[in-house]
Parts: sequence; C-alpha cells; structure tokens
Amino acid sequence: MPNFSIPLSGLTAESTALSAIANNLSNQNTVGYKDTTVLFSDLFYQELGTTGSGDPIQVGAGAEVGSMPALFTQGSISATGVPTDVAIQGAGFFVVQSKDGIVSYTRAGDFSVDDNNYLVTSNGQQVLGYPAVNGIVNTGAGIAPLQLGAGTISPPSATGNIALTTNLNAAANVGDTFSTPVTVYDSLGATHTLTFTFTNTGAGAWNYAITIPAADVGTTGNPVQVATGNLAFDSNGKLTTPAADVTGIGVSGLADGATNLDLTWQLYNNTAGLLTQVAAPSSTSAINQNGASSGSLVSFTIGSDGTITGSFSNGKTQALGELALANFANPDGLQHDGNTDYSPTLASGPAVDGVPGTGGLGTISGGALELSNVDIASEFANLIVAQRGFEADAKAVTTFDQITQDTIALKQ
Repeated sequence: MPNFSIPLSGLTAESTALSAIANNLSNQNTVGYKDTTVLFSDLFYQELGTTGSGDPIQVGAGAEVGSMPALFTQGSISATGVPTDVAIQGAGFFVVQSKDGIVSYTRAGDFSVDDNNYLVTSNGQQVLGYPAVNGIVNTGAGIAPLQLGAGTISPPSATGNIALTTNLNAAANVGDTFSTPVTVYDSLGATHTLTFTFTNTGAGAWNYAITIPAADVGTTGNPVQVATGNLAFDSNGKLTTPAADVTGIGVSGLADGATNLDLTWQLYNNTAGLLTQVAAPSSTSAINQNGASSGSLVSFTIGSDGTITGSFSNGKTQALGELALANFANPDGLQHDGNTDYSPTLASGPAVDGVPGTGGLGTISGGALELSNVDIASEFANLIVAQRGFEADAKAVTTFDQITQDTIALKQ
C-alpha cells in the first residue's frame, strides 16, 4: 500500500516554503529586514534489501525543512535626512534594550528621541552605546543607554586668548586716540566688555590702555584699568614692540563671583604682527577670542564611527556618545523575535560588542536607513517553484488515494 506520509511530508515542507516566501514579500518595505530562505532535506530511509552487487535498496520517508537561514546581505541605503536615522554598512547589529532590561539586536535604525532624551527604537527600546562625559567618549567602559536631546547643555568656558587685527593710522597726531571694544567671557559664561584704547605718542609710537566697566568688578565710577603698555612700529608700519604676545592681563574681583580672568593678548601670527601702522584710518577688521557662554543643544549628527556630535547654541560642538554594534560567530543561529529583533542562542554564540568600523564591524551612515534586502523577482521565482512542488505532492496524494480505493475494490 502507498505510504501517504511521504507526499504529506512534501506538502508540509512546501507549505512552509510558501509561508516563508509570503513573509518575505510582506516585508519587502520593512526597514532592516533580512530575507529568509527555506532549505529542504530528505527524511530517513527504509532498507528493503540489496541488489545482486550488494548495493542497498532503500525507500525514503519524504522531505522536511532542514533549515531556514536569514540572508544577512547588505540592503540598499536610503538617505532620509532625519538625524536620528542610522544605517549599518557592513556586518553588525544595533544593540537595544527593552524597559524590562531584555537586550535584543536589530538592523533597523529608524530611531527617535523620547521624552527623557534617550535614543530609542520605534518600539520604545533604548539604543545602547558608549555615553560621553563632558564630551569625552570612553569606549573601554560598558555599553549603556544613550541619552541626548534638548536638555543637553554645553558648559561655559572662560576667555584665555584675545587677538585683534587692527591698523593704527600713521597720519594721526600726537594725542589722537582709537578705541576697540572686545567681548570676553568669564568662567560662569557671563560677558564683559574690555575696551582697548590706543593713543598716539609720536611717530611710530603709541600706548595702549585696557579697561573694564567698574560695575563688572564691584566698584563704581570710571572704567577700571587692567593693563597698559607701549607699542612701536618700524618705518614699514610693522610692529616691533612688544616683541612677543602680552601675557598675564588679569581681571580680579569679578562681581558675579566668577574666577579671575587671566588673558593673553596675541600680537603676532607666527612672525607677522596683527597690529600695523599705515596711512589709513584706524580700524579693527577682526576680533577673535576663545571663550563662550553656556549653550543648549541645537542639533546633532552621527558619524561613520557611530559618534554622535552635538552642535550647541554657543557655537561649540562636542561628543554626546557613540553607538555600539555587535556581531556573532554564527548570525544564522539567531532567533527571530519579530519587530526586526533578534536574540542570541547557543547556535549563534554570544554577542561581541564593539565600535563601528573596528573588529570586522560595519560603519554607520547617519541620516539614512537600510532597506529590506528582499529581491521581489527572486521571490516570485521561488513562489512558482514552491507552487509546482506543492501541486506535485498533492497529485501524489490523489494518486495514492485512487490506488487505495482500487485495492479496496479488489475484495468486492
């Protein structure tokens, strides 16, 4: 009698293949989705005897699904312009953590920032990486949720260096003056205006006086003088005295309680003087100083190494953290959890975390997403093959049924 289990096993296997193909087609637009293939294997064989030459005579018991590996080939990268969108180019998975502390792995980088300023997935899982402390990322520490957003503050920095590009009129008369205000910042981020006043004292000779408003240093009356000195120029209008930068311009007793200012006035760029004296109106064409007030986060970008760099309202930039990637000895052994998440198994081996672009891990594309790697043409071809296989197995079942009916009819 025919063994119905043989074609039925084929129907079961082909049905699984059809389901997998349908799932692939359904996820052709799912971010980070990886195509799944279905591979069959034959079942055990029944030994019926041997031939005259000793070769075995065997009948197989049908087919089964041998494996269903995911194809971790690179999906297309699509630019979105959204700063929280990231795509992996190469090997690796993002590391994410649910509110219950369960760690999963995904290729889908459609992230956003939640109300607590954490970088999260579309399912609310926190994205893990290397947080920054005062703009410094320690990749040697363990990975943790990345927190960033509008609440991030760039601390103020006190001015330490000042540079003026100034021309003093060579045609000025003795006693003529020219003043330039310069805004500087103290350690609390508060601004103070220093006034540089230049007074002509003769041919090629000037003196300078630097003052600060009296209220800034807790007094009243006229501006307080914090530095004085002399300037000398040669016959070509080049600065000769002082021969080096002016250091140690100190402002103490600031009324807001900030640390005393200790300033260096840069007079030279390499050997070229920033102050000149030629026959042209006195003017200052550029002022540079290295201080800044505190600033709030305006925007951020994600670099190829996963570093998240914030731009602040005070003009500064600093690292907010760095994304981590993980890989496995056998990615085919990962368990599919849905929502494009994977979990490690004994077959996959444990996750190995690292910095993007190192240790065989891929790099990051900020403002972009990795699309599904499903090839519709290939899936349609697979669909036809699975359909033909299912129809063939179904025909075998109907044939076996007819033979069974004929056999029963022999008794009548």
